[in-house]
Amino acid sequence: MKSLPNILTSMRLVLALFMFVALAAAAGAVPGLSDHLSPAIQFALERWAVYAFVIAAVTDFFDGWLARKMDAVSVWGAILDPIGDKVLVCGAVLGLMSLGPQPMVLLPAGLILFREFTVSALREVGAGKGIKLPVTLLAKWKTTLQLTALALELVVAAWGAFGLPDDPSIRNPATYVAHGLFWLAAIVTLITGAQYWEQTRKALQE
Repeated sequence: MKSLPNILTSMRLVLALFMFVALAAAAGAVPGLSDHLSPAIQFALERWAVYAFVIAAVTDFFDGWLARKMDAVSVWGAILDPIGDKVLVCGAVLGLMSLGPQPMVLLPAGLILFREFTVSALREVGAGKGIKLPVTLLAKWKTTLQLTALALELVVAAWGAFGLPDDPSIRNPATYVAHGLFWLAAIVTLITGAQYWEQTRKALQE
């Protein structure tokens, strides 16, 4: 049972890969496959991708909670968990871009990807020098914001796949909420990135 948290984390990686490939296939980006997909199957792939993302996002909460509850915190889990988060977020951002032009999403998406790669590099450099960058409370909220905003953005981008009404009075408010939350997530993401940068800078000067 103590391996359950790591199983959930590994499942998040698998679901993230499935989500990205499904969105890419639906967008016509998988050679030899996308050309043979009917519109109904493309819509189905978009729905399954969103479902996979939501399930993967939920595991992000439960794997850490179970690890603490079952006293099953492990080095392997500590390594896999942030990797799973970043793969899920980056895969969702790239998948979202594949669904069509997203002008209001492009800038925050790019900033989020920039921060994630930068912090990963900081962790790698810091680890080589014995510097640890503990996850802050704001960084945990950052992940929650990112996953919630991306879930909404994916639903908005795949609106037709869910058979939702194309009434502007319904779709437009949903779009504004999704964009607003995504921009907020990007801002918080940059703040946490600056915090990690400062922590690393101070540690290297000691």
